[in-house]
Amino acid sequence: MQITRTLQELADYLGGVVHGDGAVRVSGLAPLDNAGPDKVTFLANPKYAAKVAETGAGGVLMAPGNERYGRNVIELANPYLGFAKLLTLFYTAPHPALGVLEGATVGSGTTLGEGISIYPGAVVGNNVGIGDRTVIHPGAVIYDGVTIGSDCVIHANAVVRERCRIGNRCKLQPGAVIGSDGFGYAPDGSSYYPIPQIGIVVLEDDVEIGANTTIDRAALEVTLIKRGTKLDNLVQVAHNCRIGEDCMIVSQVGIAGSSTIGNHVTLAGQVGVVGHVSIGDNVIVGAQGGVPGSLAGNAYYSGSPAMPHKEWLRTMGTLPKLPEMRKKLAELEKKIVGLEARLAKE
Repeated sequence: MQITRTLQELADYLGGVVHGDGAVRVSGLAPLDNAGPDKVTFLANPKYAAKVAETGAGGVLMAPGNERYGRNVIELANPYLGFAKLLTLFYTAPHPALGVLEGATVGSGTTLGEGISIYPGAVVGNNVGIGDRTVIHPGAVIYDGVTIGSDCVIHANAVVRERCRIGNRCKLQPGAVIGSDGFGYAPDGSSYYPIPQIGIVVLEDDVEIGANTTIDRAALEVTLIKRGTKLDNLVQVAHNCRIGEDCMIVSQVGIAGSSTIGNHVTLAGQVGVVGHVSIGDNVIVGAQGGVPGSLAGNAYYSGSPAMPHKEWLRTMGTLPKLPEMRKKLAELEKKIVGLEARLAKE
């Protein structure tokens, strides 16, 4: 059944203010360019403001201070966030409570909350605790002694290894691995002796882990991902790392062992972090940045090795000029040698 809402209802839901006809009903969202009268759209970037005059949308989400062009507008401080919330409202259906379906395997001593769904092909081990309304999709494997909170979604072929703990409202995308062995080996002559990794991984509430991302269990204690942090696809977090709250770790980032990441840190795509370093709160490291040492908080870094972003911009601006500078330096060196030779004869 299709959901419809008036603009006034949506404004109340988002905490915004309607300008225009709040009784207009809409049934979903669409881009500015092709939205029809039964859809709501949004303006997040002011440089596209002129498109508001041309859109056929029944309503537009926008921030205060923008020209409304006579359109029906829901004014709110963060239109992009409003857009995300309306996508959830219109298009995200709650998971049905299906129970343990035929073909799923659940071990002994396991406690299942109310309203759960465990799909065929999923394997849940012994002495596992699963909270209310959690969904485990086909092919997922939950090892012995794991605890998973309420309202979690464990997608197909994800793996949670023994004794790891997952909080409430967490999401594991397909192929994610939580609690794989840390990469620890002791030199033994010309070979290496594997160090048993007996710790665990803890994901706090509202953590999301991307597809084929791997988080290694600690050697002795805990690899910790704190509340609200989001990891993209193909991220590697090594053993004993601690990542703070509300961080954004983008695809192909690699974080070596025993590193500590502060709160609200963004590591852009393909950033590499060496082991045993600390990154302060509110840091941004640009794409392909290399972090060879600790970084102070409240700063933007780029490059490899990572340096303050403005310094990196100046460096990159100089780099293309180096061949010509080298040529001129060689010419000057030649002239100096000639001058010194003449002076020596005088």
